Amino acid sequence: MFFTFHLPLAFALVYFVRFIHQRVSARRILRRIPGPKSCSWLWGEEQNLYYDAPGAHYLDWHRKFGKVVRFSGAFGHQILSITDPRAINYILGEGTYQFPKPRGVRAWFQILLGEGILWVEGKEAHERQRRTVAPALGPQSARNLTTLFYENATRMAIQWHKFLDECQSDELTIEMTNWAGRFALDTIGRAAFSYDFGCLNGQPNALAEALDSLTNHEKTRWTFYMRALFWLVPWILHCGKKGQLIRKTRNELGDLVLDILRDAKVVNDPNSKTLMSLMLRANKSAIARHMDDEQVAAQMRTIISAGYEPVSATIAWLFYELAINPERQQAIREEVSMAHDPSYDELNNDFPLLDAFLMETLRIHPPVLENHHQASETVSIPLAKPLPSTSDLHLIIPKDTVLSIPVNVIHRDRSTWGPDADVFRPERWLERNTRNNRDLFTFSLGPRGCLGRSFAVAEIKALTVTLLRQFSFTCQCDIERFQTFVIRPRVVGESPSSLPLLVRRISE
Repeated sequence: MFFTFHLPLAFALVYFVRFIHQRVSARRILRRIPGPKSCSWLWGEEQNLYYDAPGAHYLDWHRKFGKVVRFSGAFGHQILSITDPRAINYILGEGTYQFPKPRGVRAWFQILLGEGILWVEGKEAHERQRRTVAPALGPQSARNLTTLFYENATRMAIQWHKFLDECQSDELTIEMTNWAGRFALDTIGRAAFSYDFGCLNGQPNALAEALDSLTNHEKTRWTFYMRALFWLVPWILHCGKKGQLIRKTRNELGDLVLDILRDAKVVNDPNSKTLMSLMLRANKSAIARHMDDEQVAAQMRTIISAGYEPVSATIAWLFYELAINPERQQAIREEVSMAHDPSYDELNNDFPLLDAFLMETLRIHPPVLENHHQASETVSIPLAKPLPSTSDLHLIIPKDTVLSIPVNVIHRDRSTWGPDADVFRPERWLERNTRNNRDLFTFSLGPRGCLGRSFAVAEIKALTVTLLRQFSFTCQCDIERFQTFVIRPRVVGESPSSLPLLVRRISE
């Protein structure tokens, strides 16, 4: 009895002592790094980051303290926010496998999606999965699927025309975030798996509702606790209403992808260009180690999630910017007014105004605000500039320190983008001295960079071309940024994401 009672207590005491030792050691090593004074001994800066405007504190901190900022999370664990370009290149390039995703982030992906490419760590394991998935998401795949992108865009436009006909009007307020999600989900379903989720028919959809309810929610106290603590205790993701939503969404995704996988194996079309077919063929090749059905299903769940949240958020922000910039909207409409649907190569090369507008949307409204990593060991990384009051061009990062790379700060760095870095100005992409799109961090970089960049850009451009030819857009509401899993727009004062746009039919 004595042993049974005291053994768990001994383990808890050892864990507590180890926790305190790590915190004290990390603070000592990182003491030279400037940053804000912690506003709470219990929560650190987590409350400010959660409840205040997305990304605002990162901008203030970096403009005040420099390229490397230290701040506290819950229970005093140390977080480094890094925008130093040389450090980022090392973390995401040469040293990428020394800086895996934090344990809490990996737990989120494992519970929700399975052990797919967003979860996997380690050079060999990641490269093996990447070889299997990459052919299905590259430029050639996007080129083959461009016609499908136009088909879905046209289906969406047809639904809008039906709504206008039913109300016997040439203008109607349409909830753009809702339709952006419908388009993104149906497009990834058809392109990846030859499966029509049926979102563009305008009817309720169980998968769309499950995905939306998981992330598009008002900021509750329990959600804050989970967000603040999952860095330290990932098992909290199993608890409460949020844990139930995660399991519900996993079940919706799981049942669906296993059905799709079985159907794809039965059809076994050697000429199919869908992502599912390409992935199955890559899985059979000599360079890829065979994956079982659950591993393939994990990749499928990952592709659906990645093709839904960031893409739909970007579409919503792009049409918001079009709606509040009528002159630019008309200029792009005139640029894309041609007799045929542009090919993949034409979309990439022949429409500089459209391309500049999309690049600026991605710069000002990156869908993912922070890129998180965790030091797997104590490591020294290079710096482009020394820390304040030092001459050292290297930074020691203690083991288990969480790193945040704030995308919005990189995208608004005045030394890169000029004094008007905070202003939405697409023309900067057309100017001779402007940096190329490598300065965009939206898709990350290095071996862990986004594989679906070409796919996402092509589908967004195809939708924009299709809708601008048939409709004009106006926004009559005040819109603010709203952080869920991604950064979405919402009407000021409302809880979930929302973007009501006045859509007018253009007379032919």
